[in-house]
Formats: sequence, C-alpha cells, structure tokens
Amino acid sequence: MIKKPFDALSGKYCNSLDSYSRFLTREVTIGHIPMGANNPIRIQSMTTTDTMDTIGTVEQSIRMVDAGCEYVRITAPSVKEAKNLALIKKELIVRGYNVPLIADIHFTPNAAEEAARIVEKVRINPGNYADKKRFENFEYTETEYKAELERIYKKFTPLVKVCKEYGTAMRIGTNHGSLSDRIMSHYGDTPRGMVESAMEFMRMCEDLNYYNLVISMKSSNPQVMVQAYRLLVETMVKEGMNYPLHLGVTEAGDGEDGRIKSAVGIGALLEDGLGDTIRVSLTEDPEFEAPVAISLADRYKDRELSVNSYQLSENRKQTTDNRHNPYEYEKRHTTELNTFIGGHQVPRVIIDISGKNLKDPSILTDVGYLYSSLLDKYNMAEQSTDFVYLADELPSFSFPGNLKQLYNYSTWKTLAHKSNCHPYYSLQEFVSSKDHDQALNLVSISNQDIDSELFRELPIDNTLVFVLETTAVCGLQDQRNAFFKLMDMGLEIPVIIKRKYSLTDQNSTVLPKDTDFQLYAATDLGGLLLDGFGDGVWADAPDISTKTILSTSFGILQATRSRISKTEYISCPSCGRTLFDLQITTQMIRSRTDHLKGLKIGIMGCIVNGPGEMADADYGYVGTGPGKITLYRGKEVVKKNVNTENALDELIGIIRGDGNWIEPEVVN
Repeated sequence: MIKKPFDALSGKYCNSLDSYSRFLTREVTIGHIPMGANNPIRIQSMTTTDTMDTIGTVEQSIRMVDAGCEYVRITAPSVKEAKNLALIKKELIVRGYNVPLIADIHFTPNAAEEAARIVEKVRINPGNYADKKRFENFEYTETEYKAELERIYKKFTPLVKVCKEYGTAMRIGTNHGSLSDRIMSHYGDTPRGMVESAMEFMRMCEDLNYYNLVISMKSSNPQVMVQAYRLLVETMVKEGMNYPLHLGVTEAGDGEDGRIKSAVGIGALLEDGLGDTIRVSLTEDPEFEAPVAISLADRYKDRELSVNSYQLSENRKQTTDNRHNPYEYEKRHTTELNTFIGGHQVPRVIIDISGKNLKDPSILTDVGYLYSSLLDKYNMAEQSTDFVYLADELPSFSFPGNLKQLYNYSTWKTLAHKSNCHPYYSLQEFVSSKDHDQALNLVSISNQDIDSELFRELPIDNTLVFVLETTAVCGLQDQRNAFFKLMDMGLEIPVIIKRKYSLTDQNSTVLPKDTDFQLYAATDLGGLLLDGFGDGVWADAPDISTKTILSTSFGILQATRSRISKTEYISCPSCGRTLFDLQITTQMIRSRTDHLKGLKIGIMGCIVNGPGEMADADYGYVGTGPGKITLYRGKEVVKKNVNTENALDELIGIIRGDGNWIEPEVVN
C-alpha cells in the first residue's frame, strides 16, 4: 500500500483552517467511476422501491441517473434481495445504463457476501454487522473486549475476501444512532465512539490487505456529524490512512428543512476540503436528492485543490488551538448586552427591508409581524426577526415595540426619536464619531480590519456589536479566521455574521435560485454556528424574497441547534425496507404537530432506522410490520404494534400524557 504523506495536516482534521484546500484521499475503484484522490466529488442516492420489484427499481434508478446520480444504492436486507441485484443490473445495462450499484446491508453478512459478487460496492454498518444493538450495557475486561473483536474479525473476513476476489469496493458506514452495545458501553454515545466503530473494521481490512474502502460518519444532528468526521480524519492520518469520505446527514427530513439541515452538515465539511461523495437524505423521491448534492458540490469546482496550500503560523497555532476545540461544541464566550444579544441570549436575526414599501405596515408580515388594520396592532409569528435594516429609508408607520430598527449612522443621528433605533457604522465612522447610542452600536468589520491600526483605536464598551462581513472567495475560512483573531485578542464582543448573495442569474443549472440561496447560506452561516461562532446572522440577498430569507435564517439556527423556533422532524429518506409511505405519513404527522415548538419527532420507515437512528428524538413513530407502528419516548418503547390508522392519535396521547402537548391556535 502506497501511503501519501500528510505534512500539511500536522495532526489536524483538514489541510487549512484559513483557506480552501481539499484533503487528498486515496483513489478507490467503484466500477468505471473512481472516487477520491483528484476525482470530482461524486453524487449518489438510494432507491426507495422494493428491491424485488426489478422493473420499478430499474426505472427509479434511471430517473436518479438522469437527475445526476453517479452511483445508485439499493437495499439488500436478505440473500433474496441480494441475488435480485443481478437482474436489476442486467436490465439497467440492457437499457443503456451502466451505473455502478451499491448494496446497502444491515444485519446480514450472508447477503453482503452474495451482493459483493454482483455489484460494484457494498455498504456495511459496523454497528450491526456481526455486532449487537439491543440497548444493553456491558462491562468488558480488556481480554473480553479483545475476544469480541476476534469474533467479529472471523465473521467479517469472508466478506473482505469476496470483495478482494471480485474487485468490489466497500463503504464502512457508521451511524450515530446505531452504534453497537459494545461500542456504546466502551465509548458512550459520542463522536469518538462513532470513529472507533469504523476504525475497528478499517484496521481489520488493512490486516487482510484490503484497501478499497470508503468511510462515513452519519448523524441526524449536523453538529455530531461534523465532529465525528473531523475526528475520523485526525485518527486516520495518525494511522497513515487517507480513505475517501462519504458525506451525509441522516434523516434530514423534507422540503426546506431537509435541504438546510443537509447543507449545514455537508457544507461545513466541504468548506474544510473534506468529502469525496455526497448523498443528501430527503424524505422525498430520490431523484430530488441529486440536484441538491450537485449544487453543494459545484461551489468547489473552481477552488484551488492544492494539498499543501497554506500553513497556520506558529503563533496562531499556540493560541487558537488552546481556545477552540473543533471536536466538541462550545459557544464562544461573549458579553451579554442589554439582555438582548451575546452571552446566553439566542442568536439574533437581521433582515434588510430597506427596499420595501415603508408606507405599508403589512410589509412586516414577511419578517414575522402580522399587522391587523382593524385592531391596529401586530401579532408575532413563531419566526419573527429581531432587527430590520432600513439603511437610509424612514418608515411612515409605527413599528412593533419589540422589533429593533437599524439605520446607517448618517441617518440615525438625524432621527428625532431614537427609541428602539440603533446605528450601523463603518469602522471609520465609529472610531471618528463621538455620537454613539447608549444601548447598541453595530459596527461593520472585516477580517482584514482586525489587523489595522484603526481597529486598535476602537472605543470598547458594553454597547458594541460587530457585524462581520466578507467578500473573500473562501468566505467561511475568512470569517473563521476573524473569530480566531478576536479570541486571541481576548475580545468578547458579540458578533453578527453577515453574508451577501447575488443570485440574479442562477448559479446552479439544476435548482431555482431560492434553493441555491438556502444551501449556500446554510453552509456559510451554519458552518460557523456549528463551531460556536456567531451571536446573530444576517443573510443579505436582494434577489431573494424576504419571506425566504427569514425562514432560511431561522432554519439555519434550528439545524445548528442554536435557536429552536419550531418542531423538528427526524425523518428517514425511505428505501426498499420501508413499511409505509413516508412522504404522506410525514406530512400527516407534521400537519397535527408542527405547533409543538422545540419537540423532536422521529419518523422511521422500518426497525433498521428505528430507535437507534432517531436517537436524538423526543418521540418516535416506527414501522415494525405491514400496517403496524411502534411508538417511542426517546429510546423507550411505549406502545408496540399499533394499527396505522390509530398510531398518530396514540402518539399525540403519549405527548399529551407527558405534559408536552399544547392546543394549536385557532385562526379566525
């Protein structure tokens, strides 16, 4: 095995924290489409049909390929389905589609061995391949733990030998929610446990001289997912490995929420140069997943691919590395100003409405304030912005008392009444002016400004908030560098992250500009929030509707667990194992529970994606047989084998009994 030196990493999880540089992985052969090394980021998805429905699976696979999928994954829960992969493959070739196929395996080593003789790649889950998941806790002596590994080695070896003989690739795919009882008992429910679960199998493969591997660390929580991939890379590098990475957020859900949540996790890792293939898991038909993955990957086509492009200075390493741990979440400590921003306050949202009709109070509806002309009052929606930016425009109506107005400094200083109105300065204006607000002063800065003499002249007090802007191509890295500098200087001033997007012409050839905006903002803002950076967000997009900017901003905060404003649904993307229509069921459950702000509800199509995969959920709705549902409170089974027609009412009854139900508001 020829191993690439990793001088640029210096034991870290990526080549550079300050500029884009793709982590160079080894090339893995998957049919005629190789992955890793300097190959493009590959796109894939998974069928939702019954694998025994040969024609249905073939036709869905064709739709997926036509949508941009370079690999197609198909579930093989038993030997019967594994054997049928040969018929599917044959029919695809007859129709002119020689797409590499991937068999998805859970629990059944004999199915994996059968599939490995037919398809180009098999995916195994180390949490349930020759290991157990019964939510039991065990205490192992060192000898007992070693004996368990030897047992798994013997069970796993036949598959490795088949893969070597047939030239079949393998993905070792760890899922946060399906770690084995052995791993959970030894490492706990942690990113480290996820990494070690995969590393055990990777070491076995290398011991058997098999290297055609792809690795994944998936979770429904983007924060856990990102931490696990970072730990994986660091651990691989220490052991001389550089296997390609398959990126994905499990059970992301559907619609806007699913796209934003996927982009937060996948995008954060792509920004750090990690990732060789993408699968976006949406509770929708699989052909709708590929365009989202393509849009995410396309942002990096023109970025520099140099492995050794940049090194942090030794001074920066010594200070920043002690202040920021990329493997554990810790919010940057900031001063809390006027019990509104910073400190323990939730991140704030700013929306630009300076181009709207400021003579009509109904324009505030799109930022979460519903105006009743009959009562002459405002009602706040669940998602309502904290600031509106008016630039130099003056409204001709009164604003709600809890909505803060933000004006350019030159206009703010002319206001006769400044209550709830705050100035927005350039750095030069703030330093040179003596006219400051007594409550909040927002000052625009860039990463480069922090190094300037002017910055050192800033009058620091408990009214100051930075608005951190960037025009850099590597904007996330540029803004992250600014946060590192502020931490190195010991400045605990709250920071609002601002990004501007110009999407007049579609940046993506496959998605509408609104969706591209959501994906880009989720990557750029979400990637920083996952690391605890940012006391607010400001997504400036003149070509995007105000309503979309608002929902995207709150969606990013929700996906990063920074600010919860609605019910969260952890919904699997469906596959051939699914026991009910996930799309219809998800919408049905959403229609009756989407007012339960802060609750997390898991909706899983089968027991494979059951209590483990929805480990992060408060309640679970899991298919356990035709027409049968099992209901969970966390990981605890509450009711088994409930008839489908009664299951949602029963779930609501459990939520009600726990005191977590509130009646939805009736709109007249």
